[in-house]
Amino acid sequence: MNYIGSKHKLSSWIKSIIHSHVDQPLQELVFCDLFAGTGIIGRNFKPLVKKVISNDVEFYSYVLLQNYINNHTEIPDKQNYIDFLNNIKGKKGFIAEEYGENGKANRLYFSEENANKIDAVRQQIEKWKNTKEIDDNLYYFLLASLLESADKIANTASVYGAFLKKIKSSAAKTIEILPANFIKTQQSHQVYQEDANTLIKKIEGDILYLDPPYNARQYGANYHLLNTIALYEKFTPKGKTGLPTYYKSLYCRKNEVAHQFEELIKNADFSYIFLSYNNEGLMSPELIKNILSKYGKYHLETKTYQRFKADKTENRNHKANQTVEFLHCLEK
Repeated sequence: MNYIGSKHKLSSWIKSIIHSHVDQPLQELVFCDLFAGTGIIGRNFKPLVKKVISNDVEFYSYVLLQNYINNHTEIPDKQNYIDFLNNIKGKKGFIAEEYGENGKANRLYFSEENANKIDAVRQQIEKWKNTKEIDDNLYYFLLASLLESADKIANTASVYGAFLKKIKSSAAKTIEILPANFIKTQQSHQVYQEDANTLIKKIEGDILYLDPPYNARQYGANYHLLNTIALYEKFTPKGKTGLPTYYKSLYCRKNEVAHQFEELIKNADFSYIFLSYNNEGLMSPELIKNILSKYGKYHLETKTYQRFKADKTENRNHKANQTVEFLHCLEK
């Protein structure tokens, strides 16, 4: 998925830094990804560590984490279910009416064909769950597959803060449900959907990786439609973009973020803490260093890389679109 703040391109660098800072064998350690998003860092460490604890407050993320992190053994017949979903006929429902082309709300997030298909597939997955034909493992696998496949044909500039005025070429393609295949491991893992500052008081481990929101953009607003598809509960969408009521993180508020961050570090029962943050964040590198240095041995790593842009036309000036990623390291 195109995802704001995604660490996909930085994952090898992050993994190498963590390797170099942690003395013990990783296979003996518990790794926690507390603001997991699409779960890319936890997925990188899943086959390497004793256990992954993965968390995100957004439900669409929880679905992805249940599949990519919690699922760790083979799911029988999963491809047969994917094939069935790809062959069912579209059916106008909540997504088509509120977010589809020619729907009653006139919101152009999906073509009419794709919106109808998303509704039909989502209803079928829920029917299988309610009749107990599928278990939770298969349910989250199918739901994650739908979310990622729907995201590929969304008529947006990568985020769901707004839709485009005309159906773009990628959004005009017929949706194909592709399997969200996960890494299989012998060891089991844990997934949560909680506020990070609340959860940190209930868990413990060895390596804590933090990738909180950097700025004032709320993920609940930028990815609201993925939550709507995942939850599939009817509500009255607000305004032109069809927003639901969404969770607002204190990490996106300039006057709150430092206090929230220090409380998190103070309550963290982990030996090694790694914070991903960039040079455009609400907290300065100096502020972060001052907070972390109170709790142990501090070190900083940096890397320059290409910034995520929702609108690809803004990527013409290569230098202007570079940003610096900071990986703040703490041995507590």
